[in-house]
Amino acid sequence: MTPSASLAPEPAPGPGPAPGAGPGGAVRVSVPGPASAPATEAVPGPAARRTSVLRSGALMAGGSLVSRATGFVRSAVVAAALGIGPIADGYAVGNSVPTIVYMLLLGGALNAVFVPELVKAAKEHEDGGVAYTDRLLTLCVLGLLLLTAGAVLAAPAIVDLYTDYTGERLSTTVAFARYCLPQIFFLGLFTLLGQVLNARGRFGAMMWTPVLNNIVVIAVFGLYLATVATGGGTLTAGETALLGWGTTAGIALQALALVPSLRAAGFRWRPRFDWRGSGLTAPLRSAGWLVLLVLTNQAAYWVTTRLATAAGLRAADLGIDGGVGFAAYNNAYLLWAVPHGIVTVSLMTALLPRMSGAAADGDLAGVRRDVSYALRTSTAAVVPAACALFALAVPVMGLVFEYGRTDAEDIRRMSWILTAFAPGLIALSGQYVCTRAFYALRDTRTPFLLNLAIAGLNAGLSWTAYVVLPASWAVAGMAAAYSLALWAGWALTAYVLHRRLTRGADRASAGAPATPAPEGTDGAGRAGAAGALGRLLLAAVPATGLGLFLADATAPAGPPAAAAAGAAGILGVFALLARPLRLTEVRALLTGATARLRTLTRRT
Repeated sequence: MTPSASLAPEPAPGPGPAPGAGPGGAVRVSVPGPASAPATEAVPGPAARRTSVLRSGALMAGGSLVSRATGFVRSAVVAAALGIGPIADGYAVGNSVPTIVYMLLLGGALNAVFVPELVKAAKEHEDGGVAYTDRLLTLCVLGLLLLTAGAVLAAPAIVDLYTDYTGERLSTTVAFARYCLPQIFFLGLFTLLGQVLNARGRFGAMMWTPVLNNIVVIAVFGLYLATVATGGGTLTAGETALLGWGTTAGIALQALALVPSLRAAGFRWRPRFDWRGSGLTAPLRSAGWLVLLVLTNQAAYWVTTRLATAAGLRAADLGIDGGVGFAAYNNAYLLWAVPHGIVTVSLMTALLPRMSGAAADGDLAGVRRDVSYALRTSTAAVVPAACALFALAVPVMGLVFEYGRTDAEDIRRMSWILTAFAPGLIALSGQYVCTRAFYALRDTRTPFLLNLAIAGLNAGLSWTAYVVLPASWAVAGMAAAYSLALWAGWALTAYVLHRRLTRGADRASAGAPATPAPEGTDGAGRAGAAGALGRLLLAAVPATGLGLFLADATAPAGPPAAAAAGAAGILGVFALLARPLRLTEVRALLTGATARLRTLTRRT
C-alpha cells in the first residue's frame, strides 16, 4: 500500500492513492477501568458477544462508508479548484509527505502495539493501567513533537527526495509541505487517542471523525473557488497558505474531536515522565519490528511504482495513451480496497481488544475462536464483493472514472487491472485477520518475518510480469502478482498462526478437563473457517458468471444500470444458495440488512 492509503499497516505492499465468541455460558472478559473495579465480570455467551461485535463493526463500517463518500466529494472539489496541472501536483506532493513520513517512522507501530499493551496493563496493574497509559501517551506525544519539528525543518530535502521540481514549482511545493507537515503530530494524536478508545470498547468515534476532516477541506477549497476567478492557475502566497493550513486544520479537528468521547469514557490524561522501570521497553521493541515491516512494504511499493511507471512509458511509445500505467494501477487499487476497509478493518478493530484480553489471560483457545469467527464473518461479505469486482469491473470503473479525458478504451484497460486484483481481496482480508491475531499476542516480529516473504514474492512476480507480458497487459499482470502473493502469504501466515495457537492452547490445557468446541469448529477453529470459505467459493462461481452475464446484457443502458443489474444477480445467487450450502454468516448478514431495511421503510 502507499503510506497514505491507511493509518493501519497492511500485510503486504500495494499502491493506493494519497488521501469473541466463547463457549456457552458465562465467559470472563477484561473490563478496563480504575483499580477499584473488578478485573472480570460475567457476560452472556457467544450469541450476545457476536451481536455486540457485529453492532460495533456495523457502526464503524457506517462511519468508514460515509468517510469514503465524503472523501470522493473532497477529491472532486480539490480537482475543481486546482485542476490536474502543476499546482495540483505540488499540493498532492505536499499533502502526501506528512502521511508518508508518519507511516514510515511511527504510524504502523502506534496502530498495532497500543491496544494489546493497554488491555494487558488494564488487566495486570493495580490501577487498571492508568499510570501506564499516561506514561505511554506522554512518550509518544513527545516523539511526535520531535518528529514533526524535524520534518518541517527538512521540508526542502523531503520534497527533493520525491520530486525533480525546480524554480517556482519547487518553492510552491515546499510551501505546501511546510503547511501540511504539522499533520504528522495530529495524525499521531488521532491514532493514540483512538487506540485508547478502542481499548475501552469505544469504537465509533475513530471511524466517524474523519468525516469532519473531509468537510473542513471541502469548505476550504469551496472558499477558494468562491473567491478566485479561475482555479488551477498560479497561487499567491496567501492562497497557498489558505489551502495548506486549511488541509492541516481538517486533520487537527479530526484528532481533537475524539476528546469528548474520551471524557465520556472516563479517560483523563496526565503527562508522566517516570518512564524508568515502567515496562515501556516491550512496546518499544514491538514498535521497532513494525517500523521494519513498513520499510519492507515501502521497498516493494517502490519496485511496483518504478515498474508500473516504466510500463506506462513503454505503452505510450507504442501509441497506447492510457489505462495501462501507474495511475491506472492506483485507480483500480482505490476501488479494490474499499470492501476491505469497510468490512474487515471495522470488524477487527472491534475484535482486537477482546482478542488482546484473551491473550493476556493466556486463553489461546479464545483467541483461536475469535480468529475463526473473524475469518468466517469477514469472508461472508468479502467473497461476494470480490465476485462483484471481478464480474463488474468495466461498469464500476466507468461509473467512477469515465469522465473528461478518460474514455471507454481507457476504462476497458483499467478494468482488467481491477479484475486481476479482485481474487486477492479475499486473501487480503484473511491475511489482515491473522496478522492482527499476532498483534493481540504482542508478537510483531513474526508478522515482519512473514511479510518479507510476501513482499519479496510480490516484487519478484511483478518484475516477471513486466518482463514477460506485452505493454498493454504488464500492469494487469502486476495486479495479478499482488493477488498471488497475498494468497501465498495468507496460507503461510495462517499455518504459522495455527501452530502457535494450537501448541500454546495444548500446553495450557494439559491436565485440564476437556470442554466441548463451539459449534462449527473442530476445536481449533480452523475447520469452521476453512469449510465456510470453501462453500463461499463454491457459490462464487455461479454468482460471478451470472453477474458478468447481466452486466454485459445491460451494458447499452450505461454503467449504473449494468453495475446494478450485475450486483443484483450476484447477491441473488448467494441468497439462493445460502441455505443449501449452509452459508450461515451470509444468511445472518442478509437477515440483518433486511431487518434494517424494513425498519427504515416503516419510519419513512
